[in-house]
Amino acid sequence: MAGATGQAPPVPVDAAAADTPDAAASAGDGARTTAATLVLATLAVGATLWAAQEVILPVLLAAFFALIGNPLIRGLRRLYVPRFLAALLVLCAGLAGTGALAVQLVEPATAWAEQAPREARKLGRQLRELARPVHEANRIAEDMARAAAGEGSRKVEVVRTRVDDPYAALTKTPRLAASVLAVVLLTFFFMVYGENLQRNAIALLPGRQQKKFTVEILQSIEHEVSRYVLTISVINAVVGLAFAGILYLLEFPLPEALLWGTLVMLLNYAPYVGPLIGMCAMLLVGFVAFDDTWDSLLPALLYLLLHTVEGQLVTPIVLGRRMALSPLVLILALMLFGWLWGLVGLLLAVPLLVCVKLVLAQVEGMQGWARLLE
Repeated sequence: MAGATGQAPPVPVDAAAADTPDAAASAGDGARTTAATLVLATLAVGATLWAAQEVILPVLLAAFFALIGNPLIRGLRRLYVPRFLAALLVLCAGLAGTGALAVQLVEPATAWAEQAPREARKLGRQLRELARPVHEANRIAEDMARAAAGEGSRKVEVVRTRVDDPYAALTKTPRLAASVLAVVLLTFFFMVYGENLQRNAIALLPGRQQKKFTVEILQSIEHEVSRYVLTISVINAVVGLAFAGILYLLEFPLPEALLWGTLVMLLNYAPYVGPLIGMCAMLLVGFVAFDDTWDSLLPALLYLLLHTVEGQLVTPIVLGRRMALSPLVLILALMLFGWLWGLVGLLLAVPLLVCVKLVLAQVEGMQGWARLLE
């Protein structure tokens, strides 16, 4: 026995090999290689998303609009309306509503686009008048410092001007029209053929149990994401209509009130960032519309009150904790997608993050990552 002879028990060959310095160095090199590969893959995906945004964004926008329309299509299917006809009705209703709203908004938007530079200059002069004592004090301090340093005159500043290309708008208009048409067509195809595409993709899986499990996950995700997107869109539309009604009660013209209500509705898709932009916009609107200081602050204060009620009471009650996301994760997602895709990225950041959370919550072993996003 080992205890009687005083000899140590034999060491397994694998354990001895694992404890050697060469094995430890090899494991460390493997970990570093994995981390470097992950970083490079992340950078490659980010560069691809940015470079291919003209192709990716229409697809994502179409999927977003299709998710809004899917619950309505399911309701029409229960009334025995064929899916093709139901999708066509939902799409035509959406386009008709958007067109009617756009007709109402064209005139006030054009008027504000023409008026904004003049009002901005007027507001800038008022702010300069308020800040003149500070500027005078800074100028005197600079002159004294320059005189003490022996400098006789200021440096000459070179101002560069940029001439706008008159053909830039002509070249961008066809591309914009093509993108809008692509979004409309893709939305219709997603509504009509999305289920068939999903079913054919699942048919490629090898096992029956795996197919059943995948079908359950995809159906659950699609139903929950569709319900979430439709619910949040209805909430944002109600907020926009409520704010338009508030502005109308403040004696704003109806088309102008609808313009700012639509802006508030769109900004509400981007938590934290959107309301902050809305507050700044409403401050500018108030200063332009009213002469009295307190009256000028009224649109921004009422917007803040409306957004507080919606964000702290209505949305948590309607959506519950299942769709709750961490504020830090939301800000990071908004920064990332806003940097990649601009305003469209801000619109899509939250729905994409909710999709990721729902997928992680459904996949076995990934629930911890889903809780990390809460």
